[in-house]
Amino acid sequence: MKTIKTFLLVSVASLAATGAAFSAGDTKHPTQEHWAFDGMFGKVDDVSAQRGLQVYKEVCSACHGLKRVAFRSLTEIGFSEAEVKALAASYQIKDGPNDEGDMFERPGKPSDYFPSPYANEQQSRATNNGAYPPDLSLITKARNDGANYLHSLLVGYGQAVPDTIQMGKDMHYNPYFPGGQIAMVQPFSDGQVTYEDGTQATVDQMSRDVTNFLQWAAEPEMEERKYTGIKTLIFLTVFTVFMYLAKRNLWRKLH
Repeated sequence: MKTIKTFLLVSVASLAATGAAFSAGDTKHPTQEHWAFDGMFGKVDDVSAQRGLQVYKEVCSACHGLKRVAFRSLTEIGFSEAEVKALAASYQIKDGPNDEGDMFERPGKPSDYFPSPYANEQQSRATNNGAYPPDLSLITKARNDGANYLHSLLVGYGQAVPDTIQMGKDMHYNPYFPGGQIAMVQPFSDGQVTYEDGTQATVDQMSRDVTNFLQWAAEPEMEERKYTGIKTLIFLTVFTVFMYLAKRNLWRKLH
């Protein structure tokens, strides 16, 4: 009983401390945006996701990996096989060992996955003042209300720091990050990338595009899952009606 009581007290204290930290940081709830992938009939905005890949390549990939995404899967958001091959070949992939037992680098192939910008976690932390930039493959699934959280976080920089927050060294204020302090500097600025389709690259637009891309990356089977669900519901509806009519016909004869 004493052990259980101690465990409960520690748990309550931990929850209270967590709540206090969130309260002290004035963490805001993500703004609720409209996304093409929302709802039962939602689907990926391929055009926006393609722009999001460009944003990831030109901005985010300097610090964040995408290790669970294979180049060949990009055909699912509208890239041709030739474009995928060209994109993969633009990366150097560590492979091996060769016949001499040495590791070597080679141009990427469609079957390869996006390489990490760092060799290991230690190198990552040493490069980023001790912070560890997370891999983005599943970021929208790893965070509550992932897509809205990510978009809000990316556009949430530049606000005045509340008097209740004492900023740490090399930290940046963002009200959507737990505690209000984040090691990542503001990643986007207007006109930072040049979209091939002529879309104006505002901070909001780049944030939306990369969110669309990362939402697809985290759940590339989303559309198939939703279509399967819709087909299943239609089948069950028709089957239920058929069985109801069959039941009525059967009991009519018995009566």
